[in-house]
Amino acid sequence: MIRTIIYFLGSALLFFASMILYGMILNVAEIPLEKILTEKSIDLSSNLNLIVHKNEQKLLVYADTTFVKSYKIAFGRSPSNIKRSADDYVTPIGEYSVCSIGVSENYYRLFKINFPNKHDAAEAYKNGDISKQEFEKILNSLGSAECPASDTKLGASIGIHGIGTYDFIFKNLPFVFNWTNGSISISNENIDEIFPYIKIGTKVRITN
Repeated sequence: MIRTIIYFLGSALLFFASMILYGMILNVAEIPLEKILTEKSIDLSSNLNLIVHKNEQKLLVYADTTFVKSYKIAFGRSPSNIKRSADDYVTPIGEYSVCSIGVSENYYRLFKINFPNKHDAAEAYKNGDISKQEFEKILNSLGSAECPASDTKLGASIGIHGIGTYDFIFKNLPFVFNWTNGSISISNENIDEIFPYIKIGTKVRITN
């Protein structure tokens, strides 16, 4: 019995290590963003746009309309596209912009986006997910470049962040495991690549 358990655990560990090794090999082939920008003479300092494709599990970096690079990403645990509360683990779809740039205690770096925007708030109010008072609070908080009010049922905690402590494991998995609260996660190394170019107001489009 003990021999069977040891054999099973050893096989599982070997399989997991093989997956990580395969993922590492795949990641070695990734061309650094700075090298791409130099080779193509692209300046991202003023015209960065981010497009997130949920079905493809990719974050695409554009210089205006010119494609630059794509990154593997993870989403919220729920497959839905309609975010109805802060705790439903849904990554929303829509047109957003970065409203806060900083570090994260758990996830290394974090670029928050202005979810919920006016459209999100209107839909949530129409569906009865938020009250009229919450709807008005969100609208009133969107009059500047600041992030929307966070004390409503929809919350305001969606953004693009790193992986944090378990970066080595998750970034080297050869498959995508969706695990976030609804935010978009990329590896610590990859978020470092785009960090110098992210600004308040950087456009982020999330699509299917």
